[in-house]
Amino acid sequence: MADDTQPFDESAVVLTDDVGRFLPCQVEQNFYLKDREYLLLLPIDAPIEIFVWQQDDDDDDDDILMDIEDDEIDQVFLTAKAVLAEQNLTLQRTAITLTASGELPEVDEANCLTLELDEVDDQGNPMTEDFQILATCFNNDQEYTLCTPLDPLLIFAYRTSNGNLEVVTPEEFQLIRGNLEEKLFDILD
Repeated sequence: MADDTQPFDESAVVLTDDVGRFLPCQVEQNFYLKDREYLLLLPIDAPIEIFVWQQDDDDDDDDILMDIEDDEIDQVFLTAKAVLAEQNLTLQRTAITLTASGELPEVDEANCLTLELDEVDDQGNPMTEDFQILATCFNNDQEYTLCTPLDPLLIFAYRTSNGNLEVVTPEEFQLIRGNLEEKLFDILD
């Protein structure tokens, strides 16, 4: 059985997705669980989310902010990249999430928004996520909002037997969640 506290000499790794995109990440923690090495990773560049404003089906007067799918990201990417370039940010089509390199503007509460997620916490309350709005842009008469999450985007991955890194799937995360949280709390103490 591997020692849980083995020294780890990598401070950064690169995740790769199925289509060959890369996501450079900083290694925040590593630990072993059931003879498998797990890593807690943080993207080196700022994660970027693109949302679209769409009319609410329940209320004709209200628009709601919706996630966009990969094919829509392809359609709006160049416009979003140009808009962020005006702020000296370089939008990148990386694995797992879009990212932007460069210095993010200071967080101003007037430029923040809170989105209610489709998930609930352990007490049954709706979960939310806070974002800093970086810019808006238009493409094909649609308004898009470019944001970065205020909380860090932490990614769990594991090292395969051949040394590659694989992102922990949501299903696997639920199975090992208790053990992962226990290991993280042990490391933080």
